Amino acid sequence: MKTSMMTLTPSSSFNRVYRIFTSQELHSSHLRMRAASGGNPDSVTLLLEYGADANVPKNSGHLPIHVAADRGHLLALKILVPVTDFAAIKRSGISPVHCAAAGAHPKCLELLIQAGFDVNFMLDQRIRKHYDDHRKSALYFAVSNGDLASVRLLLSAGALPNQDPVNCLQIALRMGNYELVSLLLRHGANVNYFCRVNPLHFPSALQYTLKDEVMLRMLLNYGYDTERCFDCPHGDKSHPFYAFEGWTSTVIKDTMFCEVITLSWLQHLSGNVVRVMLDYVDQVRICSKLKAVLQKQGLWSEIHFILTNPRSLKHLCRLKIRKCMGRLRLRCPVFMSFLPLPNRLKSYVLYKEYDLYEQGIFTGTW
Repeated sequence: MKTSMMTLTPSSSFNRVYRIFTSQELHSSHLRMRAASGGNPDSVTLLLEYGADANVPKNSGHLPIHVAADRGHLLALKILVPVTDFAAIKRSGISPVHCAAAGAHPKCLELLIQAGFDVNFMLDQRIRKHYDDHRKSALYFAVSNGDLASVRLLLSAGALPNQDPVNCLQIALRMGNYELVSLLLRHGANVNYFCRVNPLHFPSALQYTLKDEVMLRMLLNYGYDTERCFDCPHGDKSHPFYAFEGWTSTVIKDTMFCEVITLSWLQHLSGNVVRVMLDYVDQVRICSKLKAVLQKQGLWSEIHFILTNPRSLKHLCRLKIRKCMGRLRLRCPVFMSFLPLPNRLKSYVLYKEYDLYEQGIFTGTW
């Protein structure tokens, strides 16, 4: 009879395993070995030698390899990898890569990657539904943990950063983790994602960077759609008055940037935010509502000068090159290395002079 590998308690010793064999308890239908969760490689080896099956799941559907990866038992994992069938893993709906990432065990993760496990294996729907955010990827687990080592391993192995319903970049932005955000952006994270709940007219990432110039510049340098922030159907006309400013019938449909940045608790940031944005656009017009707030800010004279004068040819050329490249290529910095341009021009096109994080500036609050 084949036996699952999940009944020994984490404290079970090698001697306990041996006694099980000698008493023939191994063949009991109720025996579920927990050697994997205990992490004792000798126990795992002995159980396998006596016919225990590493591909029989427990009631939850998890295999021994999942338990070992989740608990960081590297030696046990090394033994289980070659004896675990991929078909059994696929039936379980979850990869041990997910488990290692969720448990924040980069050594286990590295072992699994080297063994050829797919870093883009997605959770089955029956597993996803147990998470409020319906996460799918192992990368999402690592990002949620703020586990930089695991995130680096996954991205280097080809993990895709835009596969989950809630974008991995959004999680990193909410944490305010510069290194994590920079890492995701360098590997193609989409700065122009839109949240499924309460969508704004402008890409959602901006709302997490309004108080932080370093983070804001990161998004803009990687191709954030800044022009959408200056869209407004009212233009120079007066905006309709709502009794509850900022919480109108339009909030869940298409909230404009001007409606957000002019809220009473955010308008003190408007001058700094708009001034930075002007470094990434051609000539733009601001609506009457945004203008009224900006006129009260200390940077208004500088903003007004930029809005009312032609932009430099150098600036316009940069914008044109970036437009020709397209946002997908801007999200993949390695593409720039293939362009037959001088390095100085490449740096200019990528806004390196405004890459505050790379310059070692880690405090970006206004």
